[in-house]
Amino acid sequence: MRLQKKKSSFALAASAAAILALSPAAVLYAVTEDTIERSFSVKPGGTLKVDTQRGGIEVEGAPGNRVEVKVIREIRNTSREKAQEIWEKFPVDFRQQGNDVFVTAEYIEKNRLRRFWDDIGRRLRVRFIITVPEVYQLDLKTSGGGISVAQVEGQILSRTSGGSLNFDAITGDIRGRTSGGSITIGQVNGDTEVHTSGGSITISQARGDVDAHTSGGSITVHEVMGTIRADTSGGSIKATITRQPQGDCYLKTSGGSMVVSLAEGIAVDIDASTSGGRVRTDLPVTLQSKAKRNALEAKINGGGPDLTLRSSGGSINLKRK
Repeated sequence: MRLQKKKSSFALAASAAAILALSPAAVLYAVTEDTIERSFSVKPGGTLKVDTQRGGIEVEGAPGNRVEVKVIREIRNTSREKAQEIWEKFPVDFRQQGNDVFVTAEYIEKNRLRRFWDDIGRRLRVRFIITVPEVYQLDLKTSGGGISVAQVEGQILSRTSGGSLNFDAITGDIRGRTSGGSITIGQVNGDTEVHTSGGSITISQARGDVDAHTSGGSITVHEVMGTIRADTSGGSIKATITRQPQGDCYLKTSGGSMVVSLAEGIAVDIDASTSGGRVRTDLPVTLQSKAKRNALEAKINGGGPDLTLRSSGGSINLKRK
């Protein structure tokens, strides 16, 4: 009898939980969503500037002469009325000046900003989904989300304190900085300067110069056609140089090994050393000093710009592409 009573109690509790989960009140307090949409007529070559204290930013280039902005705001575990109060304290402002478009989202009670984010920040999710003309400049800043850009021709400036950076199919220079995420770049026809304090950096193809720094991850550059400067304190470095660099290259890691591949015919002066492994080369070289286990000074294809390689935590390998 006691076992049957326990089973009945469990069944009643489960039924009550199911009814509560399906009740209007439970649905009401799950996720409250609000969407803002704006459209601006512009000419190619203008600038989109986004500055927000919260939210991810997604930008894509498309044919046409319009900037289309969609802002999706979601708040978990609150009522529609409470959500409306929060949105009124965190408004999204839009402004157009000539061919430039400005989008700003800032908490209006600055003296209570920290308390606002402590109370609401974990439950508030904001997304900026934006389409711009294919030829357009971007200046993007968020304090709480990732940034992604694709199919744009123009200079890109991006900064985030709490998310990853993703770029692909970009014609123009990229400057990106994040304090809390990884950086991934597909194809870029321009110079690239990226910094992260908390993640890895991966670049598929860079037709210009690359300047990449991370304090907390590895660096992988599958193909660079200009000069490269790469520095990491927390991972390995892999880079492939496919065209003759016109300036000096410098790669350094304090926390891993290094593999550098060179296309046939590239001429450089090699200065490689490591305190945590060996230096090896598969390429024919002309030694400039006595060969050592952990160091190499040599010329490749008669020499050229400096290719300086340093590692404190692993081996250095020079390979033929």
